[in-house]
Amino acid sequence: MAKVDETSKAIIRLLQDGRRSFSAIAEELGITENTVRSRVNRLIEDRVLTIKGLVNPQNMPSLQVAIMGIKVTTMDLERKARELSSLHGVISCAVVTGRYDLILQLELSEDEDCSLLNFFKNELVKVDEIAGVETFVVYQSHNLEVPYLL
Repeated sequence: MAKVDETSKAIIRLLQDGRRSFSAIAEELGITENTVRSRVNRLIEDRVLTIKGLVNPQNMPSLQVAIMGIKVTTMDLERKARELSSLHGVISCAVVTGRYDLILQLELSEDEDCSLLNFFKNELVKVDEIAGVETFVVYQSHNLEVPYLL
């Protein structure tokens, strides 16, 4: 596991503004632009940091986000999480404690023929060992940003 020091944490915090340049980050932190660039590259290589564009689903009329709690009949939760992560429309899948074994975050769009019903009929049906599912459709959110997958 990669060690993330205070300078790298500061760089990550400043990268929250995705348009901030490496030179502006370097100036703010009092380090060189090359140091920022090499640290960002190392963080990406170590899979600590990912840089991507995110959208606010509330500002994209055709986009719908849903959260799905899933119970499975196997204890191989990591295998199930990888399997579910590969389904069309899945933003993320997490192994969790509590009532469910896995939590999926889904991106749905009627325009792209990826409705919740189609997700069940065309995607979730591909996965075996599912004991139960509960779906939560996000009607309103605050600070929710997702990658645009569809």
